[in-house]
Amino acid sequence: MNEILYVKLEKNIRTYNRTLTLGEAVQMQCADSKIVNRLKTEKLYTFDHARRGKHTCAARTVLSILDVVEKIQAVYPSLEIQNLGEEDFVVEYSTKPEENTFFTFAKTALVCLICFFGSAFSIMAFNNDVSTVKLFDQFYTLLTGQAPDGFTVLELTYSVGLSVGIIAFFNHIGGRRLSKEPTPIEVEMRLYEDDVNTTLIKTADRNGTRRKEDQKEN
Repeated sequence: MNEILYVKLEKNIRTYNRTLTLGEAVQMQCADSKIVNRLKTEKLYTFDHARRGKHTCAARTVLSILDVVEKIQAVYPSLEIQNLGEEDFVVEYSTKPEENTFFTFAKTALVCLICFFGSAFSIMAFNNDVSTVKLFDQFYTLLTGQAPDGFTVLELTYSVGLSVGIIAFFNHIGGRRLSKEPTPIEVEMRLYEDDVNTTLIKTADRNGTRRKEDQKEN
């Protein structure tokens, strides 16, 4: 067989099926479409040790391109395989959670309240630390030649500018995105996710025998 099979793996894969197939885990491309269609149905891993029940359960394992090659060669021993993606990847299994509109709304409201009051406290603490009110009073006196007798235009422009800056920084107004650029929170979440996946892969490599134990369980 002279065909070449190109495979591409992502670093993290989530599945809602207890049995993970090659079609779910790997992107495959070959000149002979029959080879790809045949391999898509091959079982790659089974989460037999995951908890069962009504509640959402989750399990996670680390697999390698070698596991994928082993499954492919069991069907097509002479097929040439070229990997264009990750060498190791994390597979997460979880059951589909039941949608609870009230619970989702309550979590969203709680997160919004924590972010709002936490941000407000941080801003007030910063303004108090650098004596913003005193600075505005001195700046107003310097420009107008008289001491301020209360709320001035400086506080107004500072508040408006702070609000505009927060909106521009987080790239959202309500549920609308201002631009197609990812928000800082999205960037940090992706970096955190990548760090977690890398740590899981490194830990599995150091343990060495964990994959063998998983295979025994299956």
